[in-house]
Amino acid sequence: MRSCIVTALVLLVLLFNGPAISAEEPADEFARANELYEQREYDSAVQAYAKIINEGVESASLYFNLGNAYFKKGDLGHAILYYLRAKRLDPSDEDIVSNLEFARQFSRVQMEGVQLNPINSFLISLVDPYRIDSLAWASSGCFVLFFLFLIIRFGLGISNPGVRIGIILALILLVVSTSLTTFKYRHEFLTRRGVIVAEEAPVKTGPTEQSDIELQGAPGLVVEILDETVDYYNVLFENKRRGWIEKRLVAEI
Repeated sequence: MRSCIVTALVLLVLLFNGPAISAEEPADEFARANELYEQREYDSAVQAYAKIINEGVESASLYFNLGNAYFKKGDLGHAILYYLRAKRLDPSDEDIVSNLEFARQFSRVQMEGVQLNPINSFLISLVDPYRIDSLAWASSGCFVLFFLFLIIRFGLGISNPGVRIGIILALILLVVSTSLTTFKYRHEFLTRRGVIVAEEAPVKTGPTEQSDIELQGAPGLVVEILDETVDYYNVLFENKRRGWIEKRLVAEI
């Protein structure tokens, strides 16, 4: 029980002191970039959206529109990269999810293989539609509810069956919500992931130019970054194959 309370307190600190994950984009610049997109000037639209990002602005709509511009100009890798960045900020947006799934269908390499950890996949499916701050708020609410029941039971001395059941249910909700929030944070913010953005992306057996080619990557494929050298990432693909790829061919999400 003590560990649950400590975890909830940590989540409260994360909620109020964690890095900001969104901001309003400058209206005029954003509107101008949208006009360029509507005029099918996709290269200019990409530059305009990127300029806003370089000014330190971050928002789901900005990343989403930039992903659309990249997709229209045929740059699948960067399109998927920015759809994923948009989805991280607003995972419940149906347009973002739909465009991401649609873009992934165009990858010329489809990952095949059995998912080795079905529990991990199940947990991802549970937390994927929710933002990290929403889960943190839910965990905090469960903590407050649990603490209130403890006050009623031990502070006020009320010990009827309803209070005891309330304590048990509140504890279960607290454990579940804190566990899911922690999993979401580790999966999306502590685990490094990248997207292959180059048209030609050889994945090698070692971090040198002389190493043999293990497989050929393709733009849009998502990889987990396990390790790195000065010029190479050691990456794990969704089908559990791994190898070394030059950093310049990958962009971190």
